[in-house]
Amino acid sequence: MTDSFPRQQARTRRFSCGVPRSFQISPDGRRIVFLRSRGGTDPDACLWVLDLPADGAADGAAERLVIDPTAIAGDEEEPDEERARRERSRERAGGVVAFGADASCEVVAFALAGRVYATRLAAGEAGPAAVPAMSPAIDPRPDPSGRRVAYVANGALRVTDLLTSADSELIGPGDEADVSYGLAEFVAAEEMGRYRGYWWSPDGSALLVARVDNAPVQRWYIADPANPGRPPAQVRYPSAGTPNAAVSLLIVRLDGTTTPVRWDADAFPYLAVAGWDAGGALLAVQSRDQRLMRLLLIDGTSGDAKILRSDSDPNWLDIVPGTPGWTSDGRIVWTTMADGARRLLVASPGELGGDPEPVTPAGMQVRQVLSVDGDTVLFTATGADPTEIGVWAYGPSGLVPVSEGSGVWTGIRSGGTTVLTRRSLDEPDVRTTVLRPAGAGAVATIGSLAEAPVITPSVRLLRGGERELRTALLLPSGYEPGSGGPLPVLMDPYGGPHKQRVVASCDEYLASQWFADQGFAVIIADGRGTPGRGPAWDRAVFGDLAGPVLADQVDALASVAQQCARDGLAELDLGRVGIRGWSFGGYLAALAVLRRPDVFGAAVAGAPVTDWRLYDTHYTERYLGDPAVNGAAYDRSSLIADARELSRPLMIIHGLADDNVVVAHTLRLSSALLAAGRPHTVLPLSGVTHMPTQEDAAENMLLLQVAFLKTALAIPAPPESTAT
Repeated sequence: MTDSFPRQQARTRRFSCGVPRSFQISPDGRRIVFLRSRGGTDPDACLWVLDLPADGAADGAAERLVIDPTAIAGDEEEPDEERARRERSRERAGGVVAFGADASCEVVAFALAGRVYATRLAAGEAGPAAVPAMSPAIDPRPDPSGRRVAYVANGALRVTDLLTSADSELIGPGDEADVSYGLAEFVAAEEMGRYRGYWWSPDGSALLVARVDNAPVQRWYIADPANPGRPPAQVRYPSAGTPNAAVSLLIVRLDGTTTPVRWDADAFPYLAVAGWDAGGALLAVQSRDQRLMRLLLIDGTSGDAKILRSDSDPNWLDIVPGTPGWTSDGRIVWTTMADGARRLLVASPGELGGDPEPVTPAGMQVRQVLSVDGDTVLFTATGADPTEIGVWAYGPSGLVPVSEGSGVWTGIRSGGTTVLTRRSLDEPDVRTTVLRPAGAGAVATIGSLAEAPVITPSVRLLRGGERELRTALLLPSGYEPGSGGPLPVLMDPYGGPHKQRVVASCDEYLASQWFADQGFAVIIADGRGTPGRGPAWDRAVFGDLAGPVLADQVDALASVAQQCARDGLAELDLGRVGIRGWSFGGYLAALAVLRRPDVFGAAVAGAPVTDWRLYDTHYTERYLGDPAVNGAAYDRSSLIADARELSRPLMIIHGLADDNVVVAHTLRLSSALLAAGRPHTVLPLSGVTHMPTQEDAAENMLLLQVAFLKTALAIPAPPESTAT
């Protein structure tokens, strides 16, 4: 029997099982290491190697399985720190979810159930061996030579010598209960994209180590009401306006000596980026209000910091993934906002502090630096159409497009070998291609083992209103205009900072197509604040996370209805409009029925932020400032004061174990609604975090949402159920 789509999406963890990812390429370009599970419903990622022949011939590429976690792991549970790290990175898989490699990509290390393993990648070598390391351990990484493995256990950074099996603590918290070494603090992992807390020096003689003191951070307690005998989990959560963890850096040498890294941490408390390359250790640090950022070069002997560049912005500065970086000729890769775009800089340390000319044109929005390979920088960028994301290279030949064709592309490059991945509207699966230098072109593909979805999205990408809002429209499969009367509408946005929904990638629309097949015209709109359209577009939400984003959803709805009528696509019933979303999308859904009940007839709000004073510092203060200074911005953006205005059906869904958007958001809104006498529905999910992965919960949440929306919008049931 064929699975329903909700069951299939749950079983495949949103079709992520079996997809190749986390690529690393050896410096000679002949070995590609990556993660992929054995099939479309297997959640345990394995480690694989693709060996490329020296001559670059396509028929000589050979793929082999190196690590199968089911063959070596026992029944031990992952340590709490590892579970937290996976939650921060939205990691849905089990097994080998991350690995570290030495400089030559000969030795890799990884953790399973708190134990450290290492293996050599050359063909014919023995399989993975347990490293005599302390358990529970997380984030093991070999040194550049492949002789030693560093890892974190019980808040201490430790090193194991693979030749002698000697294991020792390099630096630890001792009796300081709230201090850890080698780990990223909450806001770094949740909001800055920095999941690491230590970095090997290029010669392997020392490490750059983050010291995190969580003592200033308030304690919150997350209980499991379904298991009243279980004590609440204590978390350190820095909500807006409250103290952050105190983060500092040390250079820790293998002989045990340490040198503090010195920068003005009072003025620049956020350690946004750190790394250590052949050119030296580079840091990017931010002020608390994120309007100032400094790029620092660290002296590996004295720990002194040299300011290479200072940037400022009246609203905020973005942390661009992959920057800073070094080219082989000693130039630094950075970005700047100029002429209405985020543009790429590649300049010497001396030039960087001045006003170097960007190497990308004003019409190109740089999204992420993927790799710096010798003198070539590989990066993603958006042009005139923000729904398309391409891969480009800047090097001796200037600016060169690497990806060909529409879609959402990404990649990695080393030793002249490039791994490109593409998602498109043409097919639901990812396509991964290996390119070799010297005109060899595509020499291999890395197959995806993901399941094919039981539905195929049919997406129309539109532009709506005077702001040309990028919008997607999905109609029921097989829909014929004029048949069956006007279609009720379901708005399905994220609608806020950090995430685009309207992109040229089929996988983004699978759930939306399923909702359409239940009898809706589904509309997805990316309004102001969403990425891809430049700094002015991003910063339109500064000081107000409610007004612009809601106005853009209303405008998108009106525009799509007009285009549908004009082009004969469908007749939309604007008297029956629902809205659903998760996280920021959940906030937007609840906001819609509270403030625009004249437009929206019902809402499903999943894990919504309802009071921004309860959300974390780095995200919230970027947009709304300090609540003690700019309380009016928090009041404008809060849902709590609007509770008395609810006049439409509202379902709120929230995981009780969510440590990102804690369930207090939903409970406070529900209390305010109850106090105002406003009926509403709350669906609590026991044991579920911000990222639901449990099959039954993930499947039934979709079914319950459809049932709620159809009842709330008075949509009659069809003669036979179409909920497949």
